[in-house]
Amino acid sequence: MEESLTAWANQFFNSARMKETAFQVAKHPRPFVYVLCILAITAWLISTAITRSRKAGLQRSTTPDLEKPATGAKGRFKAPERDLGGKPQRMLTNTFTKAYCPASVWLPVDFRRPAAAPYPDWDVHTTRPLPYRPFKHGPYYITMGLRTMKWDEWIELDNHYPKYHADKARRIEERGPKCCKTAPEAFDGAIELLEEFCDYLPQRYPSLYRKTPVGMDNLLTGETFNIVDRPLAEDPMAMAARMVQDDLAIMFEKPDGQYYLLAGAILLAGFWRLEDKFGMPLSEIHTSGDVPGFKEKLEKGMMNFFRRVRPDSPVLRNNYFIQVDENLAWSDSIGDEDSEGIGWYTAKKNKAIEHHYFRSERQSLRRLPRSGGVVFTIRTYFHPITEIVKQPYVPGRLASGIRGWGDDVSRYKGRERYQDVLLEFLDEKHREQVTNGLDVEKEDEVRAYPY
Repeated sequence: MEESLTAWANQFFNSARMKETAFQVAKHPRPFVYVLCILAITAWLISTAITRSRKAGLQRSTTPDLEKPATGAKGRFKAPERDLGGKPQRMLTNTFTKAYCPASVWLPVDFRRPAAAPYPDWDVHTTRPLPYRPFKHGPYYITMGLRTMKWDEWIELDNHYPKYHADKARRIEERGPKCCKTAPEAFDGAIELLEEFCDYLPQRYPSLYRKTPVGMDNLLTGETFNIVDRPLAEDPMAMAARMVQDDLAIMFEKPDGQYYLLAGAILLAGFWRLEDKFGMPLSEIHTSGDVPGFKEKLEKGMMNFFRRVRPDSPVLRNNYFIQVDENLAWSDSIGDEDSEGIGWYTAKKNKAIEHHYFRSERQSLRRLPRSGGVVFTIRTYFHPITEIVKQPYVPGRLASGIRGWGDDVSRYKGRERYQDVLLEFLDEKHREQVTNGLDVEKEDEVRAYPY
């Protein structure tokens, strides 16, 4: 009986409290609404944080837009995270295959490059090289300088193709493995590059290449490329080099998380030799070549980019140099190609302007979907300085760009050996253009980087 009375009393007082609370809410509703909103927002934030933390172990950032940090955009393809610093490897999911693999192992993904449209009105005898002029006014900033590549524009061929093809054939004959080499573990990646070329080039340049069941035919030279027979007729990178005007390099990741140069055809590089860099990791390739600002400004971003680059996200970059001889393949002004000591210190100082050449590279980077190798194509454009200064704005902008090099970049590019003659000439040509009516204020209206 006593327990029943107690229960009744509790029920009565609880009911009274509820009525009092309801009365207060009705009388002063705003504080209670605020409290409910705060509780709802707190619950949502906690739920979101838990969801994201669960996804973090399965997802990684996609290829960054240019050089900006990734913003969490989702992509179809992911390279597995890599084991760095000797930490235990963990099993990760490949997004496309849904299979688990240890870190540093690339699982093939089912990606096909979009079919290329034929290059409009392309002709091997009349299509001129694109006028890349990748220099800017003012200070020179050391960056990777990446931009998105359109798939149609992967390989650029023009009416310099016959000369480049002949120069490459000669150097393959004369220097062979010093210029073209494929490590055994990179053979499948080199074959994959050949397959890509035999698919892309007949699509983009149908007047030059014809696809065949075993590869493709060159309609200009009469060459037949058979990429199916084993053994191949020659090193796969040498065969690939004959197909395009570019130098070629393929980097592959090893268990230490570094990317190594394991396949290359470096025939027209001008200032560096494949035999010096073959088998090196990406970081050592740059530090051994004294690339300005690599450790301080480039290494971390470059390593992150290589680990994140996806098969469906190719990129481009451009650079430029001054050369004081007319040799495309190897600049003998820095020393004999087979000598030990090479460098700008051997170049004759302030040669006549007729010996000054503008050397520009257009580099594309893409990941091969089957092997996971990262392919560099390095197309060199090579013109006399006396020719490019005829273009509006070029002499003034080039002079400003060269003066904007820091001391480290100036040493790397050999400015001390040619600056007096070159800058005087550029300044004179700029004054002539201004005198003839060039409006320097309108430069940005008529051109855009990298032209």
